[in-house]
Amino acid sequence: MLLVLVIAALLSCVAFMTVGARGNWSFVLTLRGGKLAGLALVGIAVAVSTVLFQTLTENRILTPAVMGFDSLYVALQTVLVFALGGQGATLIDPRLRFLGETALLVGAALLLFRWLFDGRRGFHLVILSGLVFGILCRGVAGLLQRILDPNEFAVLQAFMFTRFNVLDTSLLPLAAGIILVCAATAWRLAPALDVMALGRDGAITLGIDYPRMVTVLVAIIAVLVSVSTSLVGPVLFFGVLVSNLAYLALGTDAHRYTLPGTALVAIACLAGGQTVLERGLGYDGTLSVVIEFAGGLVFLILLLRGSRT
Repeated sequence: MLLVLVIAALLSCVAFMTVGARGNWSFVLTLRGGKLAGLALVGIAVAVSTVLFQTLTENRILTPAVMGFDSLYVALQTVLVFALGGQGATLIDPRLRFLGETALLVGAALLLFRWLFDGRRGFHLVILSGLVFGILCRGVAGLLQRILDPNEFAVLQAFMFTRFNVLDTSLLPLAAGIILVCAATAWRLAPALDVMALGRDGAITLGIDYPRMVTVLVAIIAVLVSVSTSLVGPVLFFGVLVSNLAYLALGTDAHRYTLPGTALVAIACLAGGQTVLERGLGYDGTLSVVIEFAGGLVFLILLLRGSRT
């Protein structure tokens, strides 16, 4: 099945690069190649961070998005436009903006995640804290947005929403280095992750340094979520969709299969979905809306199925 997922991801990438291509092939391949690389990097980041988060929480219907990252991202964008104005915000160097947003998101994630996953706080407190944190960020953002000038609010809207089709390719080398290092680190930890999936008591019994592993996993999750959010904006249910599709296809919990399998499913969904929307529907739709709808539907199905068992 892992080979099937590899083939599906490759076919989606080939379709994205070639379907409807006309004219100067060097220009077409350069333009589409940059977008495809961005989609692949975001897919890997979301997939790996989701699998790691589900291992930490021992729950397959959760993603890091439940911790309020989308709300924090919107709050950061709102504060930036409020402080610098719409023109000032757009004039910031994209790489400097990317690094600043990533650093702030990583800092907030490390503080929140490390406090919650210290082994003494329950699962329900994790969820409630994430909801409260998200409500707080939405409240701050909503207050500032009501004060903004309508023209500046129009600029803010361009920053707030998920944007798979307008990736800034100048950020890709930096993002690629960060994401691939984190993914490789997670891959090397696959045997320990299999033990971590047994829960805190089981992991400690089998010799895992649980506090240290939690710190490492929290750091990886925070970096991956922050980088992907800074690249394309907030993504809510995409992780739930691709992780559960991978679990269903692979039929195993071993992280040496689920980590690459989930990444391959994410790449196939993003590349294939963007191909259909751009070439089949003529841009009459937004990939983020379709993905969030499908992911939200999967989330509800899993939630309802779990409540009946």
